[in-house]
Amino acid sequence: ERAGKVYTVLKIDEVSNLGAARIRVRSLLAALKDQADEQAEAERTPCGCPAVSFDPDKFLASPEAAIDAKTGVTEGRIAAEIARTVPQTFTEKAAPEVAERFKQREGATTEFPRAVFTQEMKDAGYTILCPQMAPIHFDLLMDIFQRNGYNLELLPSVDHGAVDAGLKYVNNDICYPSVLVTGQIMEAVMSGRYDTDKLAVIITQTGGGCRATNYISLIRKALASVGLPHIPVIALSFKDLGESNPGFKLTKTMLVQVAYALLIGDLIMMVANQCRPYEIVPGSTDKAIDICMDAVIKRFTGERMVRYGEVKHLFRFVLAVFGKLKLDKTQKKKLVGIVGEIYVKFSPLGNNRLEEFLLSEGCEPVLPGLMDFCLYCIYNSVIDHELYSRNGKTAAIYKMVYQFVLGKQADIIKMMKKDGHFRPPMPFDEVRKKSHAIIGQGVKMGEGWLLPAEMVELISEGVTNIVCTQPFGCLPNHIAGKGMIRKIREVYPQANIVAVDYDPGASKINQENRIKLMLSSAE
Repeated sequence: ERAGKVYTVLKIDEVSNLGAARIRVRSLLAALKDQADEQAEAERTPCGCPAVSFDPDKFLASPEAAIDAKTGVTEGRIAAEIARTVPQTFTEKAAPEVAERFKQREGATTEFPRAVFTQEMKDAGYTILCPQMAPIHFDLLMDIFQRNGYNLELLPSVDHGAVDAGLKYVNNDICYPSVLVTGQIMEAVMSGRYDTDKLAVIITQTGGGCRATNYISLIRKALASVGLPHIPVIALSFKDLGESNPGFKLTKTMLVQVAYALLIGDLIMMVANQCRPYEIVPGSTDKAIDICMDAVIKRFTGERMVRYGEVKHLFRFVLAVFGKLKLDKTQKKKLVGIVGEIYVKFSPLGNNRLEEFLLSEGCEPVLPGLMDFCLYCIYNSVIDHELYSRNGKTAAIYKMVYQFVLGKQADIIKMMKKDGHFRPPMPFDEVRKKSHAIIGQGVKMGEGWLLPAEMVELISEGVTNIVCTQPFGCLPNHIAGKGMIRKIREVYPQANIVAVDYDPGASKINQENRIKLMLSSAE
């Protein structure tokens, strides 16, 4: 660098995809071109005094050319020639031949035909394919949608064929979750298991400024490429994405049920992770999960409004079921937190079964809840008003929703403390405030300020060993995640954090070796 040289680093290991390497090489070539342009500009002979570097022989051979070169007359003649074809005033039209020469070619539209999911499609029982992300939470949500008349079907949580399918339909320069989600959907659509004339796809969207917001377009493009543009792609989002699907509507009852399901899903996930590493009877934790899931599903029936008293009963039921498991906690396990991009953090497909790997290494995985991500998205609307003076009425509504969910989360924490068997999470509002010393609240692309906030939460709760899952192509995640690790270590010297990259060409062995290296120094 001191010598003004430009360089890049390529990781040569067991890879099957060269997307990351191509991007690095393209960046290197672009940097070299910029450097060459700057050097050429610096070495360009300036116009000035004709006596500088005067060559008598060259002058005698062709005095006009020598004078033109030194005084810039040649460039002036060219400019004058061009000027003849340019209108003298803004009201004067250019010559027809000139106008034709500079006429812009009309670009072809890149918009894909959008098939709408209609009420008739819902009544006809169209199968709606949904990619899996968080197994416990999405299983609960699937049942809620099915009981409300939607023939929703979850795709497998782990399907390694999805990677190859995704690379077939999506450019490998896009973010890894986009490749996996599109691959999962296209593999299912092309499997022959479904009637493509009675098929739809649903995908959750935050509507933020990251590549994942292109999910809808990527899926539609892939469907159009195989001659199936008539399959509707439904965007499940709480933001206005400018799309309407008359056959798919979230009622007030459904929204309340979804919120309660996410809270219960978080509780089941947290206590299950605190039981599984210590279970005396193998498989007893999974059996407890099934018992709790069945109990929850029986309560959430159709359009009936679930009373919060019933939900609190389910909270206690979950704690009671897992509290009866026989556990051996005489041997201390290493606590390892998992944070990162939302899909790679929760999806076994996205993180190569990270939780199972940590269990095999004698660790207890600790995951902040999925509802925390929802609260992060909700509170960002409040931040928009505070920082950028966005719509105050909208911010007030979102703040009410935020306080409502915080109250329910507080009830769970209170019950866990009273039960005494399990480690409760930190209240989300406290998590948010703890991040202020690390990152600004205006950083909200992708996981934004939530990512370092969750790392701070884990460290404050004694979980100092953390795996930060980094999907390829997710710029916000690299900045707010990996980019904040040094700052976090300055404030919390005991932090033991490793950033692990996940992409179509990454070697699972290399990923696991990086985690093992972190665990070797874990407390």
